[in-house]
Amino acid sequence: MTPTVDILTARANDLASRREPFVHATVVRAQHPTSAHAGDTALVMPSGEIQGFVGGNCVESSVREYSLQVLASQEPLLLRVVPGEPSRSAGDGAVEVSNPCLSGGAIEIFLQPRIPAPRVLVVGTTPVAQALETLGSGVGLAMELTDGESAAPRADDAALIVASHGKAEEIALEAALRAGVPYVALVASGTRGAAVLESLDVDPAQRARVFTPAGLQLGARTPGEIALSILAQLIQERAKSRHTGPAAQPAPVSAPAAAATATDPVCGMTVAASESTLRLEHNGATVYFCSPGCRAAFRKDPERYALTL
Repeated sequence: MTPTVDILTARANDLASRREPFVHATVVRAQHPTSAHAGDTALVMPSGEIQGFVGGNCVESSVREYSLQVLASQEPLLLRVVPGEPSRSAGDGAVEVSNPCLSGGAIEIFLQPRIPAPRVLVVGTTPVAQALETLGSGVGLAMELTDGESAAPRADDAALIVASHGKAEEIALEAALRAGVPYVALVASGTRGAAVLESLDVDPAQRARVFTPAGLQLGARTPGEIALSILAQLIQERAKSRHTGPAAQPAPVSAPAAAATATDPVCGMTVAASESTLRLEHNGATVYFCSPGCRAAFRKDPERYALTL
């Protein structure tokens, strides 16, 4: 049974609240005799699982393949699926795929990635911490205030910023450094910051990663100005990491790597090699299919298609 719009909306909200990435697929145009209609929607999980309805098995196969690409690139895509022999052409933000399984008509589906905003842990309840929370959310960051003892930084966090004025600073800083958080900063004077760094139970290379005094040297004086200088430094460091390669910074917020693909030996379609794709084992290898019909044809006469594997 296809989930209703209300159920899909509730599911999307639940995924967002748990900071799990997914793709929101929406049919924007459908020509007869396709089974889907404009406005039909589905959610595509990183596993390739599709919840909802945006077309039959053959269309779902293309939606799965390109949704996994969209999750990896974090860029939206307009997918147009047309009947015919396997081929594909790409444009700016759009791709057209010829699908030999379609009985006719064409369908256009907009694939919108929903990637959680980068999380920034802010330790403290000081005016600077509160200003960071206010300004950070305005530039697309998921700001989370915490105390030093409760802080639980993760490698996929964008940053941990300690602005607690001496309260449990070392605990939070050490946890962030050990977790591999890419930007770690301490709001303190140069003298006090150096003393805090010296007390950390980490190796010198990790200690050197802490930015203190935190923020760019803009002559900031008020809590808002200090928060702005810290966010500017964070944005600058994230930009540097993007230019120096993936080794410099963990992948953004749980976004999966680009999925592997395979070729359906029966119809020649490219499909995602994922757990949610139809498949069977043949001679010790996994064979993937776009639809039950292609899988049934292969199972009936595997030797006929063996040369295409």
